[in-house]
Amino acid sequence: MTMTRKDEERYLSAEERELVARTHQPGIAALSGDELAALRKLVRERRDRATDIARRQRREMRGKAQSKGAEPAAANTGSKLKASLLAQATKRLNSELARRG
Repeated sequence: MTMTRKDEERYLSAEERELVARTHQPGIAALSGDELAALRKLVRERRDRATDIARRQRREMRGKAQSKGAEPAAANTGSKLKASLLAQATKRLNSELARRG
């Protein structure tokens, strides 16, 4: 599912938006190989964290896990979309690294 930059602004924090913005053209082409690898590591860590939070919230909604927050998760749409946006950024980084070979 393609997400717009407006969606990125809505679901990502300021720091995450900055990381994801660097994965779009023409910015990604200007990065060196080492910068790409470092950026991929950061984006993967954020993606993994968002995925873990979405899984935990899904378990809370089904009643299989205790609530971590003040109140149980009512929906995890935002967390799932955040993980999706970060996964797309990771895919762009992987493609650019593969292209450079």
